[in-house]
Amino acid sequence: MPSLSLAHVAWSTPDGRPVLSDLSFDFPTERTGLVGRNGVGKTILLHLLSGSIEPGRGRVVRSGSVSTMRQIARVSPSETIADLMGIAAAVGLLRRAEAGTASLDEFAEADWTIEARAAEALARVGLEAPLHAHLVALSGGQRTRAALAGAVFAQPDFLLLDEPTNDLDRDGRRAVRELLESWTAGAIVVSHDRELLEVMDAIAELTTLGVVRYGGNWTAYRAQKAVELAASEQDLLAAKRRVSDAKHKAQQTAERQQRRDAAGARKGARGDMPRILAGARRNRAENSRGDAARLADRQRAEADQSAMVARSRVEHLEPLTIALPSTGLSSSQRILQANDLSFDHAPSETLLEKLNFTLTGPERVAITGINGSGKSTLLALLAGDLVPHRGTARIFVPFAFFDQRMTILDPALSIGDNFARTNPQMDENARRASLARFQFRAAAADRIVGTLSGGQTLRAALACVLGSNQPPPLLILDEPTNHLDLDSISAVEAGLHGYDGALIVVSHDERFLDTIGITRTIGL
Repeated sequence: MPSLSLAHVAWSTPDGRPVLSDLSFDFPTERTGLVGRNGVGKTILLHLLSGSIEPGRGRVVRSGSVSTMRQIARVSPSETIADLMGIAAAVGLLRRAEAGTASLDEFAEADWTIEARAAEALARVGLEAPLHAHLVALSGGQRTRAALAGAVFAQPDFLLLDEPTNDLDRDGRRAVRELLESWTAGAIVVSHDRELLEVMDAIAELTTLGVVRYGGNWTAYRAQKAVELAASEQDLLAAKRRVSDAKHKAQQTAERQQRRDAAGARKGARGDMPRILAGARRNRAENSRGDAARLADRQRAEADQSAMVARSRVEHLEPLTIALPSTGLSSSQRILQANDLSFDHAPSETLLEKLNFTLTGPERVAITGINGSGKSTLLALLAGDLVPHRGTARIFVPFAFFDQRMTILDPALSIGDNFARTNPQMDENARRASLARFQFRAAAADRIVGTLSGGQTLRAALACVLGSNQPPPLLILDEPTNHLDLDSISAVEAGLHGYDGALIVVSHDERFLDTIGITRTIGL
């Protein structure tokens, strides 16, 4: 039976920062959703399982074949879907064989079924495109589907997927979900897509303490976590009582000893006992006080340690919460006006044509459409990062634009310095307190933004904007959940639900849009 196993695996960054430590876990042949907070090492774990990197210590045992989905950062102008799927040479040989230019040895090696099998893999992920199509001509979502088709084409024993629904429109997300629903081999899927996690057989949660398996899908996992949190809160309450009891007992013991010492001192002062006996009693009393103090200290230390462990467990289980101050936006305030807004992707290719809409008061607008329809371009036009070719767009209130690259942050500065740059009116204590609400406490606030994971970067951007004394009355968000872990998504949902300003959001995460209370949809 194919399986993937980790035995006491450790891995650190090149600068020595530990990411994984003494990790042992077995992945059986099932569909496993791998979850965990941003920066905990989920992507590193996938790389270790695939063999693309080696552990610093420990062993990775692979029983069966493994296929990964390629992460596409840049593509060359000549690269095709066949290149991405790793079959360009085989398809080229087939073309030569059909044209009669292949040698006898090449003709014998030709795989006459490869195009049909590749077309089937593309169909499974809902991509209708020829193998010779150039990747530069595809949208980000189409490239993601092609990369997924390449992983599926190998028919591996284990499919390793890192955020496979990122950049996909609703149809693309549905195609990935249906693919995994019918997948009968093993799969390990890093994802924050809750609908995708609902089709998993198990959820494996990676934390700094290790990996824990929860049987069942996302709903079952959340139910089990709720039970764990309730139990841990009870443990913390009991630990706090033990700390209080230890302190109270120590105080009572000290007071009793003081009363005995005072009585002995009074008796000695009256001369009722010989001096040698009085001295012996004083020595015994001092020893007794020392023993009692040491016992009390030990009991307090044990109680404090128990409380610390219980508190850390609750903090680990308790999700991030974001409470936002009011923006002061009135329901009649004019927010935005777009008139005949148009933008050409190329001289002969119009991407957006004569868009007209207004935004008034705390409306919540979702911009929807298939990949490549111009959603991100529209947000950039509204924010002023792009100039329309025709028409106008004007925003009448202060706003913050969270694009997918988080250009609101300076990657060379620390989180704390970015916060100070965007909130100069706040003193150091207020800044630190605000960053702590977004889980950037103490030294974490001093990390350089360029070293953060995608989810940590978005959380830092949210902290810098929403952590101010008065958030802007308009937020423009481009795929805000793409790089957030599941706990952070829940926190952002809760924060935006309580935000009283206006929202313009591009997102393919339907559950996210439902939760934050979208009031209007503009389809492209």
